[in-house]
Amino acid sequence: MNLNDLENISQQFNSTEKMPVLFLGHGSPMNAIEENQFVKGFRNISREIPKPNAILCISAHWFTNGTFVTAMQNPKTIHDFYGFPKELFEVQYPAPGNPELAKETAELLLPEIVEEDHSWGLDHGAWSVIKHLYPNGEIPVIQLSIDYTKPPQYHFDLAKKLQKLREKGILIIGSGNIVHNLRMIDWKNINTVGAGWDWAVEAREKTNNWLLDGNFQNLIDYQRQGVALQTAVPSPDHYLPLIYSLGLKEKSENLSLFNDELIGGSLSMTSVRIG
Repeated sequence: MNLNDLENISQQFNSTEKMPVLFLGHGSPMNAIEENQFVKGFRNISREIPKPNAILCISAHWFTNGTFVTAMQNPKTIHDFYGFPKELFEVQYPAPGNPELAKETAELLLPEIVEEDHSWGLDHGAWSVIKHLYPNGEIPVIQLSIDYTKPPQYHFDLAKKLQKLREKGILIIGSGNIVHNLRMIDWKNINTVGAGWDWAVEAREKTNNWLLDGNFQNLIDYQRQGVALQTAVPSPDHYLPLIYSLGLKEKSENLSLFNDELIGGSLSMTSVRIG
């Protein structure tokens, strides 16, 4: 980062107390319109942290070849799912974008190439949870995509370059699920909180222990941690947003869990607050 980057950020946002970082287990898109303990957890966390100047979200649902950042003034609400009630498709989350923040984010990540995107918008990994934190849609939101060609260590290291944004009131949110295997959902217990297959219970226990102990390297190297983790994370899309959040943690900061439950056998809603 050079002096021009610092100047651009300083001109747009005043310095603030360092913002926390969140990882939100977003679960089913229906959480956008249902009332349950998880959406209450999202609302509670928003009351505990300072109101941000803007939000940068890394969502499991923007998985790309290369890295992109949304740079439009008014991002559309993307309904990137099917088979759900009409009521869910009618939800709009008209939060503004922030082209200047998108540009500054791309500059902070240099020499990695981050292209500005003007066609994506806000996918449900972003809006379905952010709408519970800030229901009025008044906070500008941009999204950073996840480059599927890169390994977890790359994403962990890339996230570190975003640290300066936290000092300007930017709330950085990773949105996905740590345990996420849709092919092995227990449909009889799809709404049963605490329902988890044995491998899911094991994966949750291991990842929670590593999170609370600060053993992030095991989390980065999840593919080497045995069958339970491999079953819990059959593809990295929902897992890598966690790695972005962890990359932003400084040694002196606290890490805590909330919404820490399994549901439907093969999903965890476990969410993380840093700072």
